[in-house]
Amino acid sequence: MSEKVTLDLPEGLARQLRAVAANSRRRFEDVVMEYIERGADQASVEFLPDADLLALCDAQMEEADQEELANLQGMRREGPLSPHDSQRLEYLLDTYRRGLVRKAKALQAAVGRGIRAPLG
Repeated sequence: MSEKVTLDLPEGLARQLRAVAANSRRRFEDVVMEYIERGADQASVEFLPDADLLALCDAQMEEADQEELANLQGMRREGPLSPHDSQRLEYLLDTYRRGLVRKAKALQAAVGRGIRAPLG
Protein backbone atom coordinates (compact mmCIF):
# COMPACT_ATOMS: atom_id res chain seq x y z
CA MET A 1 0.00 0.00 0.00
CA SER A 2 1.25 3.49 -0.68
CA GLU A 3 0.28 6.97 0.41
CA LYS A 4 0.09 9.95 -1.90
CA VAL A 5 2.11 12.96 -0.71
CA THR A 6 2.51 16.40 -2.26
CA LEU A 7 5.91 18.04 -1.80
CA ASP A 8 7.22 21.50 -2.56
CA LEU A 9 10.85 20.90 -3.50
CA PRO A 10 13.39 23.71 -3.53
CA GLU A 11 14.00 24.81 -7.12
CA GLY A 12 17.65 23.70 -7.14
CA LEU A 13 16.83 20.23 -5.84
CA ALA A 14 13.96 19.81 -8.30
CA ARG A 15 16.25 20.83 -11.17
CA GLN A 16 18.91 18.36 -10.02
CA LEU A 17 16.39 15.51 -9.74
CA ARG A 18 14.89 16.32 -13.16
CA ALA A 19 18.38 16.16 -14.67
CA VAL A 20 18.98 12.76 -13.06
CA ALA A 21 15.62 11.54 -14.38
CA ALA A 22 16.35 12.81 -17.89
CA ASN A 23 19.88 11.39 -17.96
CA SER A 24 18.75 8.00 -16.70
CA ARG A 25 15.55 8.00 -18.79
CA ARG A 26 13.39 7.46 -15.73
CA ARG A 27 10.29 9.15 -14.44
CA PHE A 28 10.86 12.16 -12.20
CA GLU A 29 8.63 10.60 -9.52
CA ASP A 30 10.76 7.43 -9.49
CA VAL A 31 13.93 9.45 -9.00
CA VAL A 32 12.35 11.42 -6.14
CA MET A 33 11.25 8.14 -4.49
CA GLU A 34 14.76 6.71 -4.87
CA TYR A 35 16.28 9.75 -3.14
CA ILE A 36 13.73 9.55 -0.31
CA GLU A 37 14.35 5.82 0.14
CA ARG A 38 18.11 6.38 0.21
CA GLY A 39 17.67 8.98 2.92
CA ALA A 40 15.48 6.64 4.93
CA ASP A 41 18.10 3.90 4.54
CA GLN A 42 20.63 6.17 6.16
CA ALA A 43 18.56 6.56 9.33
CA SER A 44 20.56 5.92 12.45
CA VAL A 45 20.98 2.20 13.13
CA GLU A 46 21.25 2.55 16.88
CA PHE A 47 17.50 3.17 17.11
CA LEU A 48 16.53 -0.02 15.26
CA PRO A 49 14.88 -2.86 17.20
CA ASP A 50 17.15 -5.86 17.80
CA ALA A 51 15.58 -8.00 15.07
CA ASP A 52 15.95 -5.26 12.44
CA LEU A 53 19.50 -4.55 13.56
CA LEU A 54 20.47 -8.22 13.22
CA ALA A 55 18.80 -8.40 9.80
CA LEU A 56 20.85 -5.39 8.71
CA CYS A 57 24.03 -7.09 9.96
CA ASP A 58 23.29 -9.93 7.53
CA ALA A 59 21.99 -7.78 4.66
CA GLN A 60 23.26 -8.29 1.13
CA MET A 61 22.90 -6.32 -2.06
CA GLU A 62 19.99 -7.57 -4.16
CA GLU A 63 21.10 -10.43 -6.40
CA ALA A 64 19.94 -8.67 -9.57
CA ASP A 65 21.93 -5.56 -8.61
CA GLN A 66 24.99 -7.70 -7.82
CA GLU A 67 24.78 -9.32 -11.25
CA GLU A 68 24.31 -5.99 -12.99
CA LEU A 69 27.26 -4.52 -11.09
CA ALA A 70 29.49 -7.44 -12.08
CA ASN A 71 28.38 -7.19 -15.72
CA LEU A 72 29.01 -3.44 -15.87
CA GLN A 73 32.44 -3.85 -14.27
CA GLY A 74 33.27 -6.51 -16.86
CA MET A 75 32.10 -4.25 -19.67
CA ARG A 76 34.24 -1.42 -18.29
CA ARG A 77 37.34 -3.66 -18.36
CA GLU A 78 36.67 -4.33 -22.03
CA GLY A 79 36.31 -0.69 -23.02
CA PRO A 80 34.54 2.59 -22.32
CA LEU A 81 30.96 2.48 -21.11
CA SER A 82 28.08 4.47 -22.55
CA PRO A 83 27.10 7.48 -20.43
CA HIS A 84 24.01 5.60 -19.23
CA ASP A 85 26.00 2.48 -18.29
CA SER A 86 28.67 4.58 -16.61
CA GLN A 87 26.06 6.41 -14.55
CA ARG A 88 24.38 3.14 -13.61
CA LEU A 89 27.72 1.63 -12.58
CA GLU A 90 28.47 4.62 -10.35
CA TYR A 91 25.01 4.35 -8.80
CA LEU A 92 25.45 0.64 -8.06
CA LEU A 93 28.95 1.16 -6.64
CA ASP A 94 27.64 3.94 -4.43
CA THR A 95 24.77 1.73 -3.28
CA TYR A 96 27.22 -1.08 -2.50
CA ARG A 97 29.54 1.22 -0.54
CA ARG A 98 26.69 2.72 1.46
CA GLY A 99 25.38 -0.73 2.24
CA LEU A 100 28.76 -1.82 3.57
CA VAL A 101 29.03 1.24 5.81
CA ARG A 102 25.49 0.77 7.12
CA LYS A 103 26.14 -2.92 7.70
CA ALA A 104 29.34 -2.12 9.63
CA LYS A 105 27.47 0.40 11.80
CA ALA A 106 24.77 -2.19 12.48
CA LEU A 107 27.36 -4.77 13.47
CA GLN A 108 29.03 -2.28 15.81
CA ALA A 109 25.67 -1.47 17.42
CA ALA A 110 24.72 -5.15 17.71
CA VAL A 111 28.04 -6.00 19.37
CA GLY A 112 27.56 -3.03 21.70
CA ARG A 113 24.11 -4.35 22.70
CA GLY A 114 25.53 -7.82 23.23
CA ILE A 115 23.24 -9.43 20.63
CA ARG A 116 26.03 -10.29 18.20
CA ALA A 117 29.52 -11.56 18.96
CA PRO A 118 32.44 -9.46 17.75
CA LEU A 119 34.17 -10.56 14.55
CA GLY A 120 37.53 -12.09 14.74
